[in-house]
Amino acid sequence: MRNELRITAGVVLAALVGAGCGSAPASGPQSPPIISRGMAIRERAADPRPYGAADTAFGLAVLGAWCRAEPRANVVLSPASLATGLGMAYLGARGGTARAMAGVLRLPAAGGRALEAGLQARSAALHRLDSPGVTVAGSDQLWADPSLRTLRSYLNAVATGYGAGVRRVPLLRNPAQAAQQIDQSIAAATRGQIPRLLSPASLSGIGWVLTDALYLHAAWAMPFQASLTRPGPFAAANGRRVSVKFMHGGDFRTVRAAGWTAVSLPYRGGKLAMVALLPGAGAGRCPLPGAAALGTITARLAAAGPAGQAPGAGQAPGAGRAADAGRAGVALPKVSLSSRASLKGLLSGLGMGVAFSPAADFTGLSPQACCIGLVEQAATLRVGEKGTVASAATAVGMAPTAVRVQPSQIVFDRPYLLLVTDTATGEPLFLARVANPAAP
Repeated sequence: MRNELRITAGVVLAALVGAGCGSAPASGPQSPPIISRGMAIRERAADPRPYGAADTAFGLAVLGAWCRAEPRANVVLSPASLATGLGMAYLGARGGTARAMAGVLRLPAAGGRALEAGLQARSAALHRLDSPGVTVAGSDQLWADPSLRTLRSYLNAVATGYGAGVRRVPLLRNPAQAAQQIDQSIAAATRGQIPRLLSPASLSGIGWVLTDALYLHAAWAMPFQASLTRPGPFAAANGRRVSVKFMHGGDFRTVRAAGWTAVSLPYRGGKLAMVALLPGAGAGRCPLPGAAALGTITARLAAAGPAGQAPGAGQAPGAGRAADAGRAGVALPKVSLSSRASLKGLLSGLGMGVAFSPAADFTGLSPQACCIGLVEQAATLRVGEKGTVASAATAVGMAPTAVRVQPSQIVFDRPYLLLVTDTATGEPLFLARVANPAAP
């Protein structure tokens, strides 16, 4: 799914510049960009759970729209990464643009310092997931051309909510160099899982780039035995039956609710878990639980008892229960997924269209900011016997309003020729050699 983008002033894969940073000589492709940062304010402790619920509801909406567009395709996305990239852009939105974005992002009804406090708590909760056996790493960055201005208040808000700093790269004058530097940063943050997100062509005319990168490497609390992995049939979305490799394991929490059978597969340390959701037989081509139903399912899974707990009386280990909550064995396919999509059209369809139009208001970011011109995400997910490796990178782009870029100069400082020609036929009407412009 690719949405073509044509913007005269430029696109942005994320959105920002350092206010008052001044111009600096362009660094070489291998040189690290110069970093500046707004003032991060330590806010009062806030509850990150409303933001987790918002990101879940937003992610379900995006996945549903994507599935309807490509019902036979594997899809992997990171709601957390996408919400971060768009959330950083949202901090610069005003008026109707802010209301439309907040609605699509399902943001809690909070503004100003309360919003920044909630976002700060959300970021801190993500950082706390890193623990023995589980690596969770993220990187939020704002990339800016030195010629553009970003408001200091915006830089402070992004630093407070997301801990993001500004890196200056020659986006307008040397997009190839800028693309290389940004891609190198994303590749490093995702441990090489996403080596490339941008191209020089995609950055042509871009003034700001905002990126979020997320990496996960987590070991199962109860690893699957590779010796039990064996082929089995799978009814694919295209109607065909295919053979896939199934991992087999036992004694996981399970819940049946709202037409879904859910299994919780915990990772080491218990801070993270994968929830596998199986729809009922005869479900539509793109079945998805509602956000409320998913909240009920995950709450019941959390209340089902710790992993590895002995099954109830008279229950064989690994067997399922007739009740809506219990424990069961699982046969789960090994998967290796990757997706990449331009999500501008999809997000417009969900109600964020004004943010992509010339009517957008991003004056909280910069007086030169026009509208979001690009939303890209790439993501990978590998599920195997030992655990899960996943990565995602998101880029949200902002178009400047009236940025004029001085082209590089060709100096005619020696004898040269002039040709006046008919462009349709090539007929040379006049031809001249200028040996000395000062002479008559």
